[in-house]
This record gives sequence, C-alpha cells and structure tokens, in this order.
Amino acid sequence: MHTCFDQDNVEQFEELLLEVGDRCRDYSGPVRAVILDWAGTTVDYGCIGPTEVFRRAFSGFGVTVDDEEIRVFMGLKKIDHVRAMTHQKTLSGRWRQVHGRDPNEQDVQDIYARIEPLMMDVVTDHAELIPGVRNLVTALRAKDIRIGSTTGYSRPMVERLMASAAGQGYKPDTVVCSTEVSEGRPYPWMCYVNAMTLDVFPMSAMIKIGDTVADIEEGLNAGMWTIGLTMSGNELGLSRREAESLAPDDLSSSLELIARRFRRAGAHYTARGVWEVLPLIEEIELRLSRGVRP
Repeated sequence: MHTCFDQDNVEQFEELLLEVGDRCRDYSGPVRAVILDWAGTTVDYGCIGPTEVFRRAFSGFGVTVDDEEIRVFMGLKKIDHVRAMTHQKTLSGRWRQVHGRDPNEQDVQDIYARIEPLMMDVVTDHAELIPGVRNLVTALRAKDIRIGSTTGYSRPMVERLMASAAGQGYKPDTVVCSTEVSEGRPYPWMCYVNAMTLDVFPMSAMIKIGDTVADIEEGLNAGMWTIGLTMSGNELGLSRREAESLAPDDLSSSLELIARRFRRAGAHYTARGVWEVLPLIEEIELRLSRGVRP
C-alpha cells in the first residue's frame, strides 16, 4: 500500500526532529530535575532498615550473614540483592554447612518471600528524614527543579515509606520502583520513567543522587550527572549518632575511602549528605551553561 504524506507535515516533522536533536546535543540550560534514592539518601540514616531485614531473613533459614555481605549489593532490586548474596563463596559455604547443598533459585525465591513482609514491618521504623532533606526540597522548588526518585523497594514497601516521609514534609513528584521496570539498577530504566513522567529532557539536565555504587551506575547509564553520598548512607553504614561520634580523623579517613570508591565508579561529585548538594547543583548548572555534558 502506498501512502502519500502531506509535504507541509513532513517539513514540520523534520523541523521537530532537528529541534529535539539540537536540544539534546547542545543543551546549556539549567538543571531541570533531581532524582533521589530513598534509604540512606533521604530517609533512614545509615541504611539500617534493609540491612536488618536481610539479616533476619537469612537467619530464618539458619544462616548468619554479616553487614559487608549485605551492604555490598545495596541499591539493587531486592530479589536481585538476595540472588547476588547467595552467589558469594563465603555465604554459600555457610548455607552448604546448614542445608547440605549450595543455595539455588528456589532458595532465592523463598528468602525473598520472607523479606517482603519483614520490610513492610521494619521500613517505617527507619523512616526518619535525613538532615537537610526539607531544606533541599524547598531550594529545589524555588528553582523550579522537579524531584523524582528511584528505589530498590517494591511498591507496597515504598508506599509505607512515602506515607511516613510525607508526614515529615518530603513528597517527591515521582516514585519509580525497580519492580515496575524490566530491570532495576544499574540499568537506567527507572531514571527514564522518571524523565518521562516529569516531562524532562534531555537527560543531561538531570542529576541522580544516591548513596551506593548502584545509584551512581544507574545515573551514568541514563546519561545524567551523578552525586554520591558518603556519610548518610549504606557505604559508611552507621546511624547518625554513631557517625557523628567518630573521631574526626577516623571519620574523614572513612569518608575519603568511600568517595574514592564512588569516583572510581564514575561519580561526578561526592558529598557527605543531601545537606551539602546545593552548591554542587549550582556548579553543575555552571558547567551546563558552558556546554559541558555529563
């Protein structure tokens, strides 16, 4: 079948293609959206809740796990997190001692089945806003910068967290869960859904802020600027009281190691917590105005 196109429509379409392409390639405008992680970034200082849940879930199968075995995969979709943990040699060895065999996919499913209800119970116990969140939101709103979020939590989990956060004054414009896209972090799909929902383009006009390497990789894969948080999140893994009670030299040394890890992963910037990111957003806007892209 032969289709005839109106020449005026064709020309308009070609002009639109050129305009969109130019906007993407030559963007020099302001930051238009910030995409924030949840636990360790905006709530739950130290990312304590998920760590506690994973420990309890594995304990239910007679297997002990330590913080490092849990935290190394933080930021992933929760079932992917479980699967990655069972592939660790030390953990699979302890599983073998208890069960007489290596953990398999059915075990992954069974462990995750325990994590879902445990997380529902624990998440609101660790939902206190991290210092600086409300100030950041106020500043972003004043600059007409939209606020999105991505999370490794499922929708039922994050809805409880959202309700608690809203009561404390934090309500992002969008929330996208890893269970709502084909793959979670480090794939960029959650960031793309945020961009579409927020109607923000190009991706270089957006910043991803999180406290794990998976957050950094997610943002980079989406073509965004990235900021890694070193003190409030999973990498340091301490509550606010514990973190602030460290000797200054010990704290600085630990945070520098975390910052190096983030920079090796490709992070454009690092900060101790969201309370330090506003000057970085301004610096990113300055770089954008000069034609620099992430």
